[in-house]
Amino acid sequence: MSKLIPGNGCHLTLQDRMYIEEALDEKKSFREIARYLCKDPSTISKEVWNNRVVNLYHRGSFINPHNFCIHRFNCKKQNVCQKIVICDTYCKSCLRCNKTCQHFVKECCKQIEHAPYVCNGCTKPRNRCSIQTKYDYRAKAADRLYRERLVDSRSGIDLSKKQVRELESIVQPLIMQGQSPYMIIANHPELNISVKTLYNYIEQGVLLVRNVDLKRKVKFKPRKCHKTQITDREVFIGRTYQDFIDAHAYESEYWQMDTVKSARGSLKCILTIYNPKYELLIARLMNRCTPSAVKAEFEALQKMLGDEVEFSCLFESILTDRGVEFGKPQDLEACTPDFARTAIFYCDPMRSCQKAGIENVHTMLRMILPKGTVFEDLTQWDVRKCADHINNAPRKKLNGSTPYELALKHLGENMIKKLQLRYIAPDEVTLSPKLLNRN
Repeated sequence: MSKLIPGNGCHLTLQDRMYIEEALDEKKSFREIARYLCKDPSTISKEVWNNRVVNLYHRGSFINPHNFCIHRFNCKKQNVCQKIVICDTYCKSCLRCNKTCQHFVKECCKQIEHAPYVCNGCTKPRNRCSIQTKYDYRAKAADRLYRERLVDSRSGIDLSKKQVRELESIVQPLIMQGQSPYMIIANHPELNISVKTLYNYIEQGVLLVRNVDLKRKVKFKPRKCHKTQITDREVFIGRTYQDFIDAHAYESEYWQMDTVKSARGSLKCILTIYNPKYELLIARLMNRCTPSAVKAEFEALQKMLGDEVEFSCLFESILTDRGVEFGKPQDLEACTPDFARTAIFYCDPMRSCQKAGIENVHTMLRMILPKGTVFEDLTQWDVRKCADHINNAPRKKLNGSTPYELALKHLGENMIKKLQLRYIAPDEVTLSPKLLNRN
């Protein structure tokens, strides 16, 4: 029946809980509330039962919180437990009364023990109610309890103490023998966990084994968290790596694009554009690593080449990562509303291997500008000089030819001049900080 209710199966929202609170105050039934919220009546019943809160401010007229007997108001009994020879106090004020008295009858409230399980809608004044423990349903408190329970249900590990001991008995001796977690999982499929899960158990301290017992993990620093990714997911529609493959863009002379950032102390960065076929590198210095700065460099390249048609013929498609500086592809693709000068595609998250060519050429650029170098004093002339020396270094993949030679042969001398690329003699190629007089 619940499957036929439209909207059933969704989580209750704060607005839904506020309606439940108002409906309970109006003494509506669970069935009426469920019909309005398009939920099953059992959903409303479980919600109220699980998220009701104890009312500690209205204990009632009787101040003893440990006596729940229905006769406690008129009871005159004394020394029922017979543990004290002389006892002048009434048993109704004693903590042992409910446990020792044979005539004890617990006071009950049908509204709390049965639906609606809370005091909402009760017409009896709170200060005259003799029930010790009262319950209320409050929407905000219920929503907070639900959120906390939702987080707690996804924390911790899904193993019992017995399962942890069994896992420990297998893993610890093998780790001490020098085996890696991968070897243990490969040789013991009965553990039914992944290698990553075993690493997580060791990291969280679930097992007696620690990271220091692993041979290689202590040698590696924790992986940095990338906080400069594109947050607007709509820009990836039609521009993913799968779209790049489906469009067969890799079969043409596509380009790869990335940025090389400065060390702390400068906001400058280098925009790198790389052709995998010729292994040709074009480098542009930007004062800021922002979408507007990338757009300005595209406009400058278009002006150097002549017009948008020349730009489109050279840069037919570009593959890049998901850095925030490339977060506005529509500004890079279209210079006018009626003409698209290029097509931008994005690699999958954490898949730099999909543009491995530009990542490799960055290692050569880092030979000249090592990590930790501040770009504040760099100029476009310095960056172009670095690119010229990289483009004139022979490549094994190109059978000993240089990217400059192949580009000159296929793109033509006129295009090379427009891109401001220069020839460097083989013996003058320098791939070290000495190129820019940086020691």
